[in-house]
Amino acid sequence: IVISASHNPYEDNGIKIFRHGGLKLSDEQEEKIEARILGDENVSQEKLGKISMISDGLKLYSMFLLEKFPFKKLDPRLKIIIDASNGAASIISHLVFNDQLFDIQFIHDKPDGTNINDNCGSQHTDDLKAVVLKEKADIGLAFDGDADRLIAIDENGREITGDRILAICAKYAKEKNRLKNNIVVSTTMSNIGLGKALESLNIMHLKSDVGDRKVLEEMNRSGAIMGGEDSGHMIFLEDHTTGDGMLTALKLLEVMKGTGETLSSLASIMVVYPQVLMNVVVNASRPDFTKILPIAQTIARVEGQLSDKGRVLVRYSGTQPLLRVMVEGPDKDQTQAFCEEICNAIKENI
Repeated sequence: IVISASHNPYEDNGIKIFRHGGLKLSDEQEEKIEARILGDENVSQEKLGKISMISDGLKLYSMFLLEKFPFKKLDPRLKIIIDASNGAASIISHLVFNDQLFDIQFIHDKPDGTNINDNCGSQHTDDLKAVVLKEKADIGLAFDGDADRLIAIDENGREITGDRILAICAKYAKEKNRLKNNIVVSTTMSNIGLGKALESLNIMHLKSDVGDRKVLEEMNRSGAIMGGEDSGHMIFLEDHTTGDGMLTALKLLEVMKGTGETLSSLASIMVVYPQVLMNVVVNASRPDFTKILPIAQTIARVEGQLSDKGRVLVRYSGTQPLLRVMVEGPDKDQTQAFCEEICNAIKENI
C-alpha cells in the first residue's frame, strides 16, 4: 500500500494499492476494495492482515537496481543534478546515484510533509534547468512525488520528456539486440514525432489508451518489453513489473555511457511536433460528438488539412465534465488555430 499524491500537491494524497508481483489492480479489484472500505462490514480479529517491517528495504532496492547496470567506479563520472521533488526519491536517490559512481548534486530532497511537488520535480523543472546550466552538468533528472516518473534535462537546459526518452532507449535496445519482438508501446496522447522516429528505426509502434496500466495491458498482449507515456512513466518489463523513475533514469544513463553521446545528441532522434491541448466544459450527458454534424465536419476538415503531418484527438475526460481536444502539427501557430477552431465548434453545438 502506497500513500501518494503522485505528481500533485500534498492535499491530493490518496491510497495506491499494488497486488502480488508489483502489479496494479484491475478496475474490478479496485471497486471491490472501495466497496468494502466504504461499507459497514466489520472485519474480525482473525481476518486482519499482518505488517512486516523490512529495515533494510531501501538498501536492498538500490542494490536490485544497480546490479542491472555495468557502471564501474573507474569510469569517467557523468555530472548529474537530481531533483527529488521533496518526495519518495529524497532518500533512495542518494543510495542509487551515489558519489562513487557519479559526480552528483541533489536539490529538493528535504521533504517536510507539505512541500512535495511544490514548484519542483517532474512537473516544475525550472530550478533544475538553472542548476544544470550553472554547474555545466551532463544531465538533470527530475522525479515526481512518488518517483515513478522521470523528466530529464539535457546539457543545454532543455526538457526531454517521456516520448523522447522512450525513443532513445528503444533505439539503443535495438542496436544491442535487446528489443524483444521489436515493439514499443505508448499511448494515444504520445507526440506524433515518436511514431515517426520509431518508423525510421523500423520498430513497430503500438498505442494504448491513456494510463500506465493500459500501456502495461497492451505490452502484455503484444509481447512488448518497453512502453511508456510522455509524462515520463516508463515500463521496462524485463527489469521490473511497473513504472519506476529510478530504473528509467539508470536506463537513460546507460545509453549515455554506452554511446558516449550527449543527451541533446541522443534526443535528436525524435522531432517533437507542436502539440496544443484544450479542455471544453460540457454537460454531464456526454453526447456522441462524432454524430453532431458541425463538430464532425470541423474535425474532418482539420484532419484533411493536416494530412499525414499531424493529427487530431478528441475525447471525454474520464473524471471531469470536459471534452479534451488535442491537435498536433508542424507549425505551432497553425496548430493553435486548428485546436481553437474545433473547440469553438464544440462550444456552439454541445
